Parts: sequence; structure tokens; C-alpha cells
Amino acid sequence: MISSYFKRFHIFSDVEIENITCFFKEKKIKKNDFFIKEGDTCKQVAFIASGIFRSYYISEDGKDNTYCFRFPNEFLASFASFITDKPGMENMQAVSDAVIFVIPKSKIEELANGNQRWTLFLKRIAEQEYLEIEKRFFQLRRESAAQRYTFLLQHQSRYIQQIPLQYLASYLGITQRHLSRIRKEISF
Repeated sequence: MISSYFKRFHIFSDVEIENITCFFKEKKIKKNDFFIKEGDTCKQVAFIASGIFRSYYISEDGKDNTYCFRFPNEFLASFASFITDKPGMENMQAVSDAVIFVIPKSKIEELANGNQRWTLFLKRIAEQEYLEIEKRFFQLRRESAAQRYTFLLQHQSRYIQQIPLQYLASYLGITQRHLSRIRKEISF
């Protein structure tokens, strides 16, 4: 699974990919447990083999705000914390039981120092993260909640039913009641 992900980028040889995957260690996370909590410093990156994660923060008024979901075959990290070595401002929680493969930051840095293809790979990951953030920004500004929900259904229909309504509603920026109305109107 991780091998297939790395092959998509056409950067590493098969032997390099085989060597890279040896550094990832399997970890099981139960539903509602955390990959990282607000205030912790992110010292590892995870590849999601199975399960769903949500990223959220608690606002000053105590409200839980989901702003991102991560699905299988995606990487998971508090990237700002990972890059700066400072405590993160987000929580990353398993929405379902999950299996992840983690690699420590120290190993990534070691690999990047020894192989320029790693630098290219990390650049591509950073570019993908930027594009995802930009897409999310414009979705929030230009699209209705129904359009954003439809997008999720089109791209992650297999997993949407596993996400509790309060997290979906928070992600869409609407109430659970409004989400229920949207779900009745949209059929897939």
C-alpha cells in the first residue's frame, strides 16, 4: 500500500521504495483516540492504511471545529508543527478504528540528507498540501454547503457514512439540522 503511494510520484526506484517502506512501523489506533493533540509537537508522519481521521481545533468559546478529514492512502501529520518543531494548534482524532504506518521525523531528515530525490518528494507533498488548503479555502468562499457535501460524496462516498453527523456539519460550516436537509435533497 505504501509502496503504491510512493510509485505514483515516479521519483524513487523500486529498490529505494522497498528500503523506504522498511522505516514505517505499523500502529493501530482505536476510534476516538488521537494521533496528535493540541499543544504536542509533531515528531512523526503517518500513512493511513485504513480508517478515517479528522483534524479539529477548539475555539475560544469552547466549540469543536472540524476543518479536515484524512482518508486511507493519505499522509497524516500536523504539518506546521512538524516543520517548525513547535507545539501544534490542532487535534487529529480517529473517527474509526485505524491502522497507520508511522515514520519519525528524524528518519525523514536522514533520508532527505542522503538522497536528493527525497527533497523532490517532500517538495511535491508540500505542494499537494498547499493545493488542498487553497481548494478548501475557495470551496468555503464560493460553494454552498450542498455543493461541498456533494464533492465529499463524489470523492469519498465509501467513507462518508462512517463520519458522525456533528463532524460533517462542523466541516461544512452548518448545523446538523441543515446537513440532514441537504442529505435528504441529495441522493447518490
